Amino acid sequence: MNGMNLYNVMRALPFKLVTHNVGNVDSIGNAIFLAGEERYAAPNTTFMFHGVGTSGNGARLEQKNLREMLDSIEADQLRIAAIIEQHTDLNPSEVADLFLEARTKDTAFAISHGIIHDVRDVEIPPGAPVVSLVFQR
Repeated sequence: MNGMNLYNVMRALPFKLVTHNVGNVDSIGNAIFLAGEERYAAPNTTFMFHGVGTSGNGARLEQKNLREMLDSIEADQLRIAAIIEQHTDLNPSEVADLFLEARTKDTAFAISHGIIHDVRDVEIPPGAPVVSLVFQR
């Protein structure tokens, strides 16, 4: 669950972190986005929530394997839910409903539930350094 790693690293950065949704924040991206001390979203952006899942690899599964997979899914979902609850106005029941709904929410929902602090366009000051992060294998 690399998203949890990124969330923890971002929270540990030695400066005020501002996150800004400029398109879609989906899945584990919601926890990563919530690492920001200040959080904004451009108009017409969205947030999609769903529960944690896994994909099978075609292997034969026994009860012990299924139990291990379910335990892992439930633990991951609890960690993500705790982050959402900690940084928003959503209570545990509302977060559980979000996971079951698997729906996309708009900025009105995000601001009314404390996911974002304001809706605003992104503004990059002229001459500001722009850094591109590229992952290569």
